[in-house]
Amino acid sequence: MDVPYDLTSYVRVLKMATTPTREEFMQVSKIAGAGILLVGFIGFLIGVIMMILTGGGF
Repeated sequence: MDVPYDLTSYVRVLKMATTPTREEFMQVSKIAGAGILLVGFIGFLIGVIMMILTGGGF
């Protein structure tokens, strides 16, 4: 592991990084939120299907 080279790479990335604009942040937030909702909905459907198949109740 070449520590000086790694540190130089990390510093270069940090210098290139910029704060996102409000529009960029909102777009990323919407996409991430939609992904979370989609995964949750799929999990819910799997739970309901398993409950129906196994005859489980509340």
